[in-house]
Amino acid sequence: MERRDKTNYYLDISQTVAERGTCLRRNFGAILVKNDEIIATGYNGAPRGRTNCSDRGECMRDMLNVPKGQRYELCRSVHAEANCIISASRHDMIGSTLYLACLDAKTGELFGDVEPCSMCKRLIINSGIEQVVVRTTPSDYRVISVNDWVENDESLNGSEGY
Repeated sequence: MERRDKTNYYLDISQTVAERGTCLRRNFGAILVKNDEIIATGYNGAPRGRTNCSDRGECMRDMLNVPKGQRYELCRSVHAEANCIISASRHDMIGSTLYLACLDAKTGELFGDVEPCSMCKRLIINSGIEQVVVRTTPSDYRVISVNDWVENDESLNGSEGY
């Protein structure tokens, strides 16, 4: 049996973390790794003490027919990337890698055409994370240099979001 490569090993873990997500649309799992050690995990769900959409059985953005990637202020969830960052110290995040996987909430299938939203990008930039690795298929991924987000500031031209 061939040994799983390290990147897919971490992406496998982030995909498992996504299974804890409580969104009715898409569930994300994020893990932060530095020096080959997992320092934090996060999945999307309502803030602690509040009712999750999966428990309520309704999604405000679905009810209003809001397209994916828009009007996050209507969402009850804290994003996986944000929950991951909240759980780690900045010292540990500097120079780290964030691994991200997304599952369709209805089918459980991998949804590979994703990228952090503009708000999460800002959090990632400020946290000191160096790169983001996004799972695109069960064995493929793309690597994003966080510095590219700094240099190509989409907020300057009004084209934020997906």
